[in-house]
Amino acid sequence: MHHSLPERKDTNPAYRWHIEDYYANDTQWENAFANLQKKLPEMAAFSGHLGDSAQTLLDCLTKNGAFSLVLDQLYTYANMRLHEDSTDAFYQGLAARAEMLLIQYSAMVSFLSPEIIALPEEKLAAFRKELSTEFKIYDHYFHTLLRQKKHTLSPAEEALLAKTSELGGAPQNIFTMLNDADLRFPMITNADGNKTELTKGRYVTFLESSDRRVREEAFKALYSAYLSQKNTLAATYSASVKSDVFFAKARNYASSMAMALSDDNIPLSVYDALIDTVHENLPLLHRYVSLRKKELGVPELHMYDLYVPLVSEADVKISYEEAKKTVASSLRVLGEEYSKALDLGMNSGWIDVYENKGKRGGAYSWGSYGVHPFVLLNHNDSIHSMFTLAHEMGHALHSHFTWAKQPYLYSGHKIFVAEVASTCNEALLMEHLLQKTTDKTMRKYLINYFLEQFRGTFFRQTMFAEFEKITHEMAEQNQPLTWEGLNSIYRALNRKYYGEDITLDEEIDIEWARIPHFYNAFYVYQYATGYSAAIALSRKILDEGKPAIDAYLEFLSKGDSEYSIDLLKGAGVDLSTAAPMQKALSLFEELLDEFEALS
Repeated sequence: MHHSLPERKDTNPAYRWHIEDYYANDTQWENAFANLQKKLPEMAAFSGHLGDSAQTLLDCLTKNGAFSLVLDQLYTYANMRLHEDSTDAFYQGLAARAEMLLIQYSAMVSFLSPEIIALPEEKLAAFRKELSTEFKIYDHYFHTLLRQKKHTLSPAEEALLAKTSELGGAPQNIFTMLNDADLRFPMITNADGNKTELTKGRYVTFLESSDRRVREEAFKALYSAYLSQKNTLAATYSASVKSDVFFAKARNYASSMAMALSDDNIPLSVYDALIDTVHENLPLLHRYVSLRKKELGVPELHMYDLYVPLVSEADVKISYEEAKKTVASSLRVLGEEYSKALDLGMNSGWIDVYENKGKRGGAYSWGSYGVHPFVLLNHNDSIHSMFTLAHEMGHALHSHFTWAKQPYLYSGHKIFVAEVASTCNEALLMEHLLQKTTDKTMRKYLINYFLEQFRGTFFRQTMFAEFEKITHEMAEQNQPLTWEGLNSIYRALNRKYYGEDITLDEEIDIEWARIPHFYNAFYVYQYATGYSAAIALSRKILDEGKPAIDAYLEFLSKGDSEYSIDLLKGAGVDLSTAAPMQKALSLFEELLDEFEALS
C-alpha cells in the first residue's frame, strides 16, 4: 500500500516546531518588517563619516548589529514558514520580501568594512582607546578586518576589482547552467526492467542498487553526458582557476590557496598536514577497498561498486520517541549540562519531525540569535534518521551554548568548525550502539555505515582538496588546464587513493567535471579537517572524561569569537599537526579490524 503524505494542517501538532517563538503571528512579523524598512536608511547617514569621532564609529557598529539581528529574525521566520509547505503562496511572498530587504540592507552597509579598513591606523587606535570599555567587545572583529588591510588596494583599484567580480563569478554560473539545466542524461533500465530517465538526484540511488547491471549502466550513462561536453567543461573549470589566481595576485596574496585560507586565518600547514597524513595512511583505504571486493564477491571491483551497502540495511524500525531516548543516552557522556540542554531542545518545540505535503526535504538546524535554534527533520523510523537527529541536535546545541554566552556579533560559526559538534554527536552515538549491539549483522551494518562516512568525508574530500591544490599550482605556473591534463591528474589521484585492487573505469577520469564545490576553491578540505577534529574530540571525551568535556563545552560556547584553529586548540585539537588526523585514522583502523574479523 502506498499512503500519500498528509497536508501540513493534518499533522500532529506535538511533532511540529513552535515557530511562534519568533513572532506570535504574521501580523507581528509585518510590524517588525515595516519598522525595520523604515529605519534602514539611518545606516546610510554614517557613510563617509566613520572617521568623524569614536562615538560615531561606535554608534554605527551598534546600530548595524541591532538592524542585522532583526533582519536575521525576519528572514529566518519567513523561510522556515515556507519550508513547512513550499507550495504556500503567502509564505513564498514573505520569503521573497525578506530576501529583497536583505539585498537592500547589504547594499546599504557595503561601505562599512572598506571605510574602517581605510581609517589611518593611529586614528582607529585613538578611537579604541577613547571608548575602550565600549570597543572591547569588537577586538576580534577589528583584528579580522585589519588583517585585510595589506590586501586592500587604492579606492580606484578597489572600484575596478569590484566591477570585475561579476566576471570572476562567470565560470561558476556557466557551470551551474550547464550542469543543472542543459546537460541531458540518457534513459537507463532500472532493476524492474523499466526504462527510467537518469537524473543527478537518482544517480546515487542507482549506485546503491544491489543489481550490478543497474549500477554499471547508471555510471556509464552519467559520465557519457559529461564526456560529451569535456572541452567546454575543461575551459569552464580552467577559467574558474584562472580567476582565483588573478584575484589572489591582484590582492597581493602569495597564492590562491593563501587567499582562500586567509578568510578564517587558517595556516597553510593545516592543508598540507591533511594531505600528507592521508597519504601516509592510504594503505588503510586500500584495505577497505579489498574488503569491499571480498564482501561483494566480485572478480573485479569497479568504481560503480563503491556505494552499494556491504550489509543490506539492518531491518530495524526505530520510532522517533525511541530515537530520542537512544540519542539522549548516548550523549550522557557529555555530562549533565549538555544533557539538560539536549532534553530542553528535544522536548520544547525546537524540532519539526515528520514529512508532510510540500515540506522541504532533508534536515537542517537553523534559527536566530535571541530566540533558540530550530531543527527540521523528515524522520522515517530508520537508523539513518536516528543519526540525523543526533547530527542536527549537535548543530542546534552548538548554537544554544554560543548564544547563551556570546554577543550577537560572534553568534555564528565558521565552516571550519561548523560540522564538528554534529559529527562528534554521531561518533558518540555510534560508540554507544556498538557497545550494546551483540547481533553480528547489526554490528557489521553499523561499522559499514561508519567506514563509509570515513571514506566519503575524510578520504574523498581530501582527494578533492589535493586535486584543487595541483590545478591551482599549475595555473600559477602558467601551465594550461586541458581536459586531457585534468583527466590524467584525476585518474592518478584515484589510483593513488583507491589502490591496485580497484579497476579504474575510464569514465571516472572525468568525475572532476561534475563537482560543483570546485567552483568555490579550497572549500572542501574543511569537511575532512572538521571530520577528523570531531572524531578526535569524541575519542578524547570517552578517554579523558571531565577535563575533555569541560574544554569541549567551552568550545561550544565561543561561537566565532576566536579564529577556528584557536577554538579547536582550546578544545584540545591542534589541526596544524597530524595528531587529530592520526587519532581519527586509528579509529578507522580499529573498525576495519573488527569488520574483517566479523566477515
